[in-house]
Amino acid sequence: MAVLTVSILLIATIALLVTEKLSVELTALGLMVALAVTGILTPAETVAGFAHPAPLTVGLLFVVSQGLVRTGAVDFITQWVMRRSQGNPKVLLALMLVLVGGFSSLLNNTPVVVLFMSITMAVCCQHSLSPSKFLLPISFVSILAGTSTLIGTSTNIIVSNVAVAQGLEPIGMFELTLLGAPIAMVGAVFLYFCSSKLLRAHKEPACELRDDETQRYISELLIPDRSDLIGLEAPAGLTRKLPNIELYEIIRGNRVIDPLGETVALAAKDLLLVKASASDLAQVLDARCAVLPKSDEGTIAKPYDEGSIIVELVVAPNSSHNGRRLPQVLAQFDAHVHLLGLKRQQVHFSAQKVKNLHLSVGDILLVQAPADHIGQIRAAGDFVVVEGVHRSIVKRRRAPLAMAIFLAMVAAASFGITDILVAALAGTFLMLVTRCLALQDAYRALDARVLLLIIATIALGGALNKTGAADLYAQAFLTPFAGASPQLVLSGFILLTSVLSLFLSNNSTAVLLVPIALSTAATLGVDPRPFIIGICFGASACYASPMGYQTNLLVYGPGGYRVSDYLRLGLPLNLFVWAAASIFVPILWPL
Repeated sequence: MAVLTVSILLIATIALLVTEKLSVELTALGLMVALAVTGILTPAETVAGFAHPAPLTVGLLFVVSQGLVRTGAVDFITQWVMRRSQGNPKVLLALMLVLVGGFSSLLNNTPVVVLFMSITMAVCCQHSLSPSKFLLPISFVSILAGTSTLIGTSTNIIVSNVAVAQGLEPIGMFELTLLGAPIAMVGAVFLYFCSSKLLRAHKEPACELRDDETQRYISELLIPDRSDLIGLEAPAGLTRKLPNIELYEIIRGNRVIDPLGETVALAAKDLLLVKASASDLAQVLDARCAVLPKSDEGTIAKPYDEGSIIVELVVAPNSSHNGRRLPQVLAQFDAHVHLLGLKRQQVHFSAQKVKNLHLSVGDILLVQAPADHIGQIRAAGDFVVVEGVHRSIVKRRRAPLAMAIFLAMVAAASFGITDILVAALAGTFLMLVTRCLALQDAYRALDARVLLLIIATIALGGALNKTGAADLYAQAFLTPFAGASPQLVLSGFILLTSVLSLFLSNNSTAVLLVPIALSTAATLGVDPRPFIIGICFGASACYASPMGYQTNLLVYGPGGYRVSDYLRLGLPLNLFVWAAASIFVPILWPL
């Protein structure tokens, strides 16, 4: 009875995930409730996934990835990819497939996908491309390439360890490469030519780091004594030093200098009228290259101060400040509220200082203030407060530190120094303690939909094992192969491994099937080595489902995917890997 119940729940879950009649979160929660209410799992077993390494690892990697983004640590790779791709989606896809495939063959593929997912999202935002066309191919090629070496994926290591425990020789570091490398290359070619046709272009995400005109502000910056900008020629020298800062004019005493009309060396006390993004303004202020004109020594705005927040203040239609000059408005603010810049549509700012402007409805002030002051500004009713701006502030000064933390995490996990969970946990702690990432940003980086799906999948896998349904499925699947040739049985076994890995994690599938594989080989009187190798390829052939592999779940939320997207692009890959392994495993590893 329990086997029948869990089978019905399995079918219902798959149907709901494919049709999306319910959201992923509700389907995951509903599955857990059903497993607990029916008594298939105890309450402790139902929620065991909350303490399982898989969701914890994925969640921690989301946080580490956000740390890379918020510090701009991947900007140099992103800029290189941007220069090479020039907004061409085909070139971008080719670069991602080659880079991710190359790294994933020698490093644990999960952190590799985390890194290149961040890069891909940034490039897509820059060129208005849909990330759904790239993220799933990145995940798939990482799995393909990861199968080609022992350390490319944890599944191969687990299979090798279980085989050793059963008295077999361990899998060599490059033993799988002879077949894994050609499979990865052919799979990458398939993804290059077919992914754009088989994947739908989902709506472009909200790109927090995109520096278009709608996210650039006019600001006045004062050059202090001992600034690195002193002596630089404007505009050429300033552009080389601060390439993302657009200089409108230089105000020196009572003289207004047009930098396009004459070349001038910057001097202390010069007032610069510039246009820049919030992130670039924050970087200049933090480096003390320039200060805000209203700031006295010791009260200079600190853009990365954890106790303050950067927000946009939009002048409301009924604002009492409508028509008033900016200095009059700023005088009513608390001394701890600093104006970083302002934004007004269709206005030319040349030949006038910002302070001469009269505010009008729709003008946007970019200000920094202590978090407890924001509520007071909102309550006054003169401004509409937009609080999402601070998430676009890139802490570039900490970029080398963030990249060092990430590389140390990858090295520790890839070379067996520690488990990927421990490495990710340490990486997250270091990102937070070094202030590469604020705690509130770490919370926002967690994708509850993905984590709930993993937790529910773990509960389902536990139910399949506890009730004996998984063993029953395996035996039922192999029954038709009774009396067949060893090659045909091996082919069926690889297919079984691939199918089970779509619903269980690939690691769980491998652990479950290795003993069955050895028993099957003994019954047939053949060498068990081909069956062990077949499990390695079959367990990683989990492309048609987001549940089978961590990287598939990592891109599920950011790519805006549906389960049908995995079926559409992943099923052909599943069939290809199964066919290739069925043909070549018994040739390269004779039965």
